[in-house]
Amino acid sequence: MARAIIDEKICKGCGLCVSVCTKKILALAVHRMNDKGYNPAEVTDQESCIGCAMCGIICPDSAIAVEK
Repeated sequence: MARAIIDEKICKGCGLCVSVCTKKILALAVHRMNDKGYNPAEVTDQESCIGCAMCGIICPDSAIAVEK
């Protein structure tokens, strides 16, 4: 089973990962912020992740790792 792991301490909530997710399982956490004051990305349905790693590739801060 593949899974996307987001380091919320690094994420600045740019939303690029959300826009490229092929399964549409990423979203910005609208009701919480990280220590830097950003709404971090979160995985809404981990079991639907196919491990394509598009989110990790596009992340400008390398805040996302994908395990297969």
